Amino acid sequence: MFQTLANAWKIPDLRKKILFTAFIIVLFRIGANIPVPFVDIIEGGLLSGTEGTTFLNYLSMMTGDAFNYGTVFALSITPYINSSIIIQLLTVAIPALERLSKEGEEGRKKIATITRYVTLGLGLLQSTAYFIYLNAKDYLLYTGDGFPKVFEGIVVISVLTAGTTLVMWLGEQINGKGIGNGISIILFAGIISRIPTEATMLFGTSEGAQGYFSRGGIYYFLAPFVVVCYLLMIAYIVWMDNAERKIPVQYAKRVVGRKMYGGQSTHIPIKVNMSGVMPVIFASSILSLPPTIELFVSSKIKEGSFWETFFGWFEPTSVVYGVLYFLMIIFFAYFYAAIQYNPTEMANNIRSNSGTIPGIRPGKPTALYIEKIISRIILLGALLLSVVALFPTVFTQITSLVTKDGMNISLGGTSIIIMVGVALETVKQLESQMMLRHYKGFLD
Repeated sequence: MFQTLANAWKIPDLRKKILFTAFIIVLFRIGANIPVPFVDIIEGGLLSGTEGTTFLNYLSMMTGDAFNYGTVFALSITPYINSSIIIQLLTVAIPALERLSKEGEEGRKKIATITRYVTLGLGLLQSTAYFIYLNAKDYLLYTGDGFPKVFEGIVVISVLTAGTTLVMWLGEQINGKGIGNGISIILFAGIISRIPTEATMLFGTSEGAQGYFSRGGIYYFLAPFVVVCYLLMIAYIVWMDNAERKIPVQYAKRVVGRKMYGGQSTHIPIKVNMSGVMPVIFASSILSLPPTIELFVSSKIKEGSFWETFFGWFEPTSVVYGVLYFLMIIFFAYFYAAIQYNPTEMANNIRSNSGTIPGIRPGKPTALYIEKIISRIILLGALLLSVVALFPTVFTQITSLVTKDGMNISLGGTSIIIMVGVALETVKQLESQMMLRHYKGFLD
């Protein structure tokens, strides 16, 4: 990877793209440290209290601690991700959106515009929920000098909504002028910025750090063990990302004029993890809805009531959450693959090019064969993905057997998958662009 970056740096055009992407990341991190007006969050952030082991930790991890400290980019790119998920789901259900998706570049531009408007609406909704939560926890300043809480609410909600819209725009700038997928790069930057906090949580030895290592006892062994688990997960994800199933295809010989074409054997590569990190993002976004609702009504929930138990099921450390997470990952893996792959169309393409799969008749039998293989690969890929995604929940439950409260690992499966996936995808884009420029220079 480092060799690829070094080679890309030598090419002026790619060097400009890398520098532009780095500049956008710097702007994102600056905005993630500018506080919202009228917000006064105590030292340690929102997670300094009992909420540190809840859904808020997940939000803080995805936003690079911006959510934790109430900054301009507190919502980060999450409203845009949720908006993209909603539009993709509706594209399958609503014929008008499905027609737009098939209209080529013009249709994709219209869908992108709709996604932006939905992002604005979701940003407004989540900003309102965030303001209500801050108000309930007394993290808002109120001077009493003629500025009522309504004015504070308008300012806070407007700034947060504008912040998430600006982050969306920054991501689109990376898509157009930088390297990699803009949304993924911003997620990557936010998660990477959490690594020092995570390291402090594991190995902090000072009294103020409150790290697991400073507690002594079994934590002396568990904290280094977590680092080993992270390294193993990275290697595991790289292996999973590169794994693929090759479907052999034999093309018949044919004569066109005086030349003979075909007669060669090739294969169709089907990636084991064909949906990438999308099933994990889809599942975690859906499961984030109940905790988001809880932000609105947390002050009205009575201790020991059904609603307190219900919302407790959706804590990332809950067994119920783990089971639902596992089932949703499998469901969305099949759903996302169904959008991307059409076995009938693949079979028709093979047939139209005078190709066959050895031992399988052309036409419908080929489509059924491809569908069966894809179905099995999707299940295998979803199970492999679930192992990493559920690691934090399982690890917390296991460590709770030998420690008082267990070890809460916020930089867990989802974040590791995103970081490694984005890094691999960005390197692949750099390699493809270097290859393109190599052949272009050769032909010139």
